[in-house]
Amino acid sequence: MHPLDRPPAAEVIPLAAVPLLDLQRQYAQIKPQVIDALERVCASQHFILGAEVEALEQEIAAYTGATAAVACASGTDALWLALVAAGVKPGDSVVTTPFSFFASASAIVRAGATPVFADVSPATLNLDPRQVANLLRSHHLGNVRALLPVHLFGQCADMTSFRDLAAEFGIPLIEDAAQAIGATWNQQGAGSIGAAAAFSFYPTKNLSAYGDAGLVTTKHPELAEHMCRLRNHGSPKRYLHDEMGANSRMDALQAAVLRIKLPLLDLWNHSRQQIAARYAQLLTEVGLLSAQQPSPLSLLATLPEAGHIFHQFVIRAERRDALRTFLTERRIGTEIYYPLPLHLQPCFAYLGYANGAFPEAERAAGDVLALPIFPELTEDEQKWVVHNIAEFYS
Repeated sequence: MHPLDRPPAAEVIPLAAVPLLDLQRQYAQIKPQVIDALERVCASQHFILGAEVEALEQEIAAYTGATAAVACASGTDALWLALVAAGVKPGDSVVTTPFSFFASASAIVRAGATPVFADVSPATLNLDPRQVANLLRSHHLGNVRALLPVHLFGQCADMTSFRDLAAEFGIPLIEDAAQAIGATWNQQGAGSIGAAAAFSFYPTKNLSAYGDAGLVTTKHPELAEHMCRLRNHGSPKRYLHDEMGANSRMDALQAAVLRIKLPLLDLWNHSRQQIAARYAQLLTEVGLLSAQQPSPLSLLATLPEAGHIFHQFVIRAERRDALRTFLTERRIGTEIYYPLPLHLQPCFAYLGYANGAFPEAERAAGDVLALPIFPELTEDEQKWVVHNIAEFYS
């Protein structure tokens, strides 16, 4: 019997739907605390920054192993704050990945600099340090002011190599940790490895607000002080402005919600790791993954140095678009992160990159598919997802 013709090893219960993400299940666990927190903030009448935000900054700095944290309005703003505070200015270049969310590159442009892309590793889809090294040593670049690797899908980029490159070329290393709070590299927390790190608390993230919110961590007090000014119109004190900044202040309601969730984050991340391991087991049992023979799916590698927290569980799939349509018809949620690499986005045409410039990123855009993953996802839901994938390929 062909492996794809085998039934799943365990009993499969047909389900009406499996969502990509279900925040209602999380909310049910913490609803009383959320209501209490909102009442506390409303009674305090301090809605922007203030004690709740300061407490969150201290708690996340301690959690990540950083010295300081600066809360702001979004992960996108967090990237901008980190870049500008690190010295990125108009005319500079910043090296980053072409396979990420748009903000990884748009924040560079917003700082007045030029994004310079290098291809990704086919094993992890994180920025490939070998490609970056070749780029930096080619002497064809302008004023490279920073490196900005992204911790994609919850796995840290190769920070050992990137730290070495940053030291070799005398430039700051900024972590795009938007998807990676709680991840580690050699037991060191994301957010404490580079000069600064940007986090997003968008509602889909592992640690999520009930709206937009972001934060920057750093081990450098002078960077934190600068970012505090930048997030508040460049103002060190009221009605005095040393520079042009932005209005990017976290509100106290979001901070209060995040403070409820932070003590639960490690438990939730552990659940995601268990779900990822179960997906791998189930997909192997039905013959969709195999090291011995060709198979229609493959998984991204988890590097031994990495503590992966699986913000997303991403497969690489033959006939990806047809598979996604098939699963959508069965009300199984999926998403494509990301269907068009950054170097091919219309707004970046002026950079001069053509199709074929970064083949690994472009190949990934054609075959990646994110499956449902959130801490409350049940084993029966996973079995139903895998059963339907096996049915598609049978």
